[in-house]
Amino acid sequence: MPSLLSEKVQQFIHQHAGDDERELVLRYKEVDGVPLARIAEQIAGRRKAKDKLPTFYSTPNILYPPGINLEQSSSEQTAKFKTEVIKQEAVHNGTVVDLTGGLGVDVYFFGKIFDKVEYIEPDESLLQIVQHNHHQLGAANISHHHTKAEDFLQASWRADLVFIDPSRRNKGQKVFKLSDCEPDVTALYTLIFEKTACLLIKASPLLDIQQALRELPTVQTIYVVSVANECKELLFLCKKMVGHEPEIVTVNILSSHTEKFSFTKTQEQQAIVAYSSPLEYLYEPNASILKAGAFKIAATQYGLSKIDVSTHLYTSAEYRADFPGRIFQVEALIKNDLKVIQTYFPEGKANVMTRNYPLGAEELKKKVKLKDGGEKFLIGFSGPKEKFLAVARRVVV
Repeated sequence: MPSLLSEKVQQFIHQHAGDDERELVLRYKEVDGVPLARIAEQIAGRRKAKDKLPTFYSTPNILYPPGINLEQSSSEQTAKFKTEVIKQEAVHNGTVVDLTGGLGVDVYFFGKIFDKVEYIEPDESLLQIVQHNHHQLGAANISHHHTKAEDFLQASWRADLVFIDPSRRNKGQKVFKLSDCEPDVTALYTLIFEKTACLLIKASPLLDIQQALRELPTVQTIYVVSVANECKELLFLCKKMVGHEPEIVTVNILSSHTEKFSFTKTQEQQAIVAYSSPLEYLYEPNASILKAGAFKIAATQYGLSKIDVSTHLYTSAEYRADFPGRIFQVEALIKNDLKVIQTYFPEGKANVMTRNYPLGAEELKKKVKLKDGGEKFLIGFSGPKEKFLAVARRVVV
């Protein structure tokens, strides 16, 4: 490890930050005694961290583990959001235990709101990297433990919060149930609540929410978290005892603001939504709302009509600026006719998207001979009795 931190190696990493590391491996054998393969791994890791982990990226002498650890780690944006969730629950300060430490991103930000932090990681080489990085970041209140979550739970301790992020890979296969992850939080659930009254579980966005609720008996709140309209993770806030239906909170973290929408499964089931052909404005729910299944309640809460049961686009004659998603103003509804389309897109460019339409976006784009670009959108979607093509412009709040 120290050899990667030599001045010559660190200079090389920074000087070649923008280079293709595969070509560097062919051009150089080693730098200051360190094989180029190891240095290339650092260059690739640092490049990935630039946007995902800017605090780590801007801190000198940070070390990066193999790509899979960086891929599975939380981003700074989602890690900071977890601290907001925890502060809302008034369980910060005191002690937090992270049973699946990983790259140590979440635990680093937990350390900013808790007095004492326990980091658990069975991979010794990863633990050493994280311990070094936390030192570089000045995180002095984190204790690092080389052990498995199951073994640490056998010790005598109490915590104000336990956090767990089960591995979403099992023998090389992606899994979609918590009970198929490692460690199996469903098997450890009772033991965890002997140590704490509050558990926060991070799960893959591919996980089926209703399946997870069948596996977890005391969920208070579910957070469906997206960044820039890409669903990144699910959070299940569990308490020792919960006497009400879980609230589902959808979150879309944007550069300018954060979109939030809350509902329960019962509210979604009982919502009575109106249907309409497309009016002046079209509304596309953000990725978190779609993942959470708020297909009707998202329309009724904002006074919108739905295009069709299976078409998750909404419409209105009046503009609803606070809708959590993309908003489009319809310029025209047109026929799927090449000459007509060319009239509206004379430069041959458009942003093409489809929702519940016979053709996918790429297929439609090819059929109508359009290239990506321009300010206008061509949106294909289905109503109950007909297919629509809308020429529209994005309304940016």
